[in-house]
Amino acid sequence: MLNIGAGAYEIRLHIKGEWRIIYVAKMADVIYVLHAFQKKTQKTRREDIELAIRRFRQIGH
Repeated sequence: MLNIGAGAYEIRLHIKGEWRIIYVAKMADVIYVLHAFQKKTQKTRREDIELAIRRFRQIGH
């Protein structure tokens, strides 16, 4: 997820719809979940991306 920031990754779930989890594994024992949401269209909403970016910046990454 380079549009979020270096080190940000995405998990895709296909359970009762499409779900996404954007996270950063900053250290071996810490995982920050930046945002989790259900996708209802093929394109990720800009609001979801911007929220993940703001949270990415908050953790000082």
